[in-house]
Amino acid sequence: MVTVNHPEELYTFDESAPTVPAGLHLVAGLTGFADAGSAVAQVTTSILERLETRLVAEFDPDVLLDWRARRPVITFEHDHITDIEPPRLALHLVRDEIGQPFLFLSGYEPDFQWNRFVRAVTDLAAQLQVVDTTWVQSIPMPVPHTRPISLTVSGTRADLVESMSVWKPETQAPANVLHLVEHRLSELDQQVTGLVLLVPHYLSDTEFPDAAVAALSGISASTGLIFPTDALREEGREFIARVDEQVAGNGELQRLVSALEERHDTYMEGNPIASPLTGVDGEVPTADAIADELERFLADRRVDGDATDD
Repeated sequence: MVTVNHPEELYTFDESAPTVPAGLHLVAGLTGFADAGSAVAQVTTSILERLETRLVAEFDPDVLLDWRARRPVITFEHDHITDIEPPRLALHLVRDEIGQPFLFLSGYEPDFQWNRFVRAVTDLAAQLQVVDTTWVQSIPMPVPHTRPISLTVSGTRADLVESMSVWKPETQAPANVLHLVEHRLSELDQQVTGLVLLVPHYLSDTEFPDAAVAALSGISASTGLIFPTDALREEGREFIARVDEQVAGNGELQRLVSALEERHDTYMEGNPIASPLTGVDGEVPTADAIADELERFLADRRVDGDATDD
């Protein structure tokens, strides 16, 4: 006897979920793989905590998640557990800053059953009659923090690729599960856009507010949705000021950042370089020294922030 695993068994609709109108944008961002600068995590927090949201459906972590690899966070007070925060993968109905509704898929990237999950997402998109899908990811690249964050744009929107995609590589790379969703939606002749942010790799392990602002701006360009970014922009200005201060006090860091700036600017001027991330010799410019120096600086910043919170 053959067991059929239906995609709809992966999720459960919330009993109190509101009616989802047809023709909405679907926005997606999943964490767990290459979230440089915590861009997707910050976008998720910004949307779910600063906008009006209603749960529509939630996916089953017992089927999709490796619990031992991504253990739930507990709060322990003296002699007992007061809270458990399990990982969540859910679909929400959200209203942007001016009241426009859209759907937002967020949470962990599944560890298991990718093909079934892709079918579930594409089936949900069809069932809810979404007009298009836009997803975001951020990856670390040796680019300078002193230049605007660039994008690689994929999908079916030729206009967005032409106007926004700065780096258009021909390469092979590990996939995000949303790459598979994009590919399947394209096969189904559905409108889909992938936005991959190129984040300075020496800042990839930090919470880099400018990366979240760039992600939200990209989503806005794709969908017309309006997001709250004032707080993120202010945090970004403070963050960059601290990094610039550290770089200004170290001659070696200045030289390394200048080298990244030169390669970036040469590429942006349209000179025949294979990539904005490589020199004419084809070698990736190293910024390990930047990462080493800034790691201590940013660690001190996090400690100072914790002390201030207390």
